Parts: sequence; structure tokens; C-alpha cells
Amino acid sequence: MELAWGRWRRWYLKRFRSGYVRRMALKRKGTADGASHEILDPRDIKYCRNQCTCYWKPEDDPFRWRESLPFARWGLAELLIIGGTLLLATAACLWLFWYIAAIPLVLFILTVWFFRDPPRRVPAEEGLMVSPADGKVVEVTHLAHDEFVGGPAVRIGIFLSIFNVHINRMPCDCRVLEQRYHPGKFLNALDPKSAVENENLWVGIEETAPPFRKMIVRPIAGAIARRIVCGLRPGETLRRGEKFGMIKLGSRTELILPETEDLVIETRIGRKVKAGVSILARYK
Repeated sequence: MELAWGRWRRWYLKRFRSGYVRRMALKRKGTADGASHEILDPRDIKYCRNQCTCYWKPEDDPFRWRESLPFARWGLAELLIIGGTLLLATAACLWLFWYIAAIPLVLFILTVWFFRDPPRRVPAEEGLMVSPADGKVVEVTHLAHDEFVGGPAVRIGIFLSIFNVHINRMPCDCRVLEQRYHPGKFLNALDPKSAVENENLWVGIEETAPPFRKMIVRPIAGAIARRIVCGLRPGETLRRGEKFGMIKLGSRTELILPETEDLVIETRIGRKVKAGVSILARYK
């Protein structure tokens, strides 16, 4: 529905708002080569940002105000379509069948709750690795060797229920080195096999300060969550706690850290964590 809306919107803009299209084209930086569809304004980059290099400066983005909303920008379409439909259904039930109005009302509240984006106070102490996701720690595994990390590593797995905030955040100040999309199954995220067999997005990052440790953040789809949204571009830098994507509905996120002598694990299985806030580990 969202892609269809984009096609209709672009047709409308070119047909009736040609002046706006020309102004946005003059302000656009980079190139749209590789994008899956025509790029007219910042809204069109949502699902193809990592396929092209075009962007607008913040002061030239007329939709920048959406970042200030207390909801995930990646989920505004679902919030409008699903939430709006449920709200209309609630009103209709109150008018016609008041005794069942609670059903669509509860579903509307759950939809709004799922796409919330609360502010986070990110700790500033050096050497900290914060959680990349909200949820519960379900795995802390020591790996003998990880090819990307280049030696022994620790894998920390976090399970996200449908009641958790589903926005992913970076564990540290880092540079994006590469991404790998892996199609796969949609097993329950609590199943250990899901870490290996489920559809996932592998993101290799490197610290922007010495000793430039390499690590991995991996959002993994679950039995219900089948959509991973991530617009990262290789080469760009992000700050600790900065948002980089979203998994829609219950799922799993992993953080793989190099295991060195100065690594201290600060979490354990069963502990509840918050993205960008909870400390999973620290390097002395």
C-alpha cells in the first residue's frame, strides 16, 4: 500500500506541482542512480536509501518535522492506515454496536503503542557498548572465532516482544563498513535456530576511535515480524544510540563484540534492556 501511495504521489506532484518538483531537484545532493523508483523528495528515499547516494540537507527537507513526532518515522504509514482504520471502526461500533467498541479501541491503542519512539538519554562514558534494541537478553554466547571481528567474540541476543519499542540503535560511535541481506525462514525469535535460519540483515561496523574494533549488529525477523527496515549506507558514521532502523513486530537483534582481555560483560540472560540506554558491555 505504501509503495502504491508513493507512485500515486509522484504522479500527482509531477502533474500538478511541477514547481515544487523543480525546486526539490535543485536542492537534491548526490545521485538517484540505483534507486528502485524515481526520487522527487525526501519521502522517496525511505525504502531505497541504501541503493543510491542522493539526499537533502536538513534545512531543505520539508518533512524534517516528522522526526520530532513521538512515533517511529518508519512506521507512520502503518500508524495512519491501520490506526486510522481501527479508530474509524471504533467510532462506527460506538454508533451501531457500542458493546463491541472495546475490541477495535484496544487494537488501536496497541498499534499506537507499538510504533512509539520515546526519547532516550544515551550514556557518554567511553568504552561503553549500549543495547541496540529494547527487549530481554536471551543469549550470551562466547564464540571461538568470528571472521569479520577477526578473533574470539561474544554474541548477545535480545528478544523483542510486540510490546517493546522496535527501533534499533547503534551500540557505539561507529562507521558502517558493509551490509549483507540474508533471506531465510521466519521461526519464533525465541528459538535458538532463528539466529541461524531466519531472514536477517547483517551490518558490519567499526569504531570511529582507536583501537577501531570491528563488531556486528544483526536485526533478525521472527514468526510475526517479517519486515526489517534499514537505510544505512556503507561509509557513513553514526553516534552511540543513534537510530538506524526498525523491525516491524516481534523479533530478535544480536550484537557481536570482539572478546579481548579488557572486555567486561555488563548484562546477563533474562535482563530487560533498552536501546541506546542499557549497557551490555564495556571495554576498560
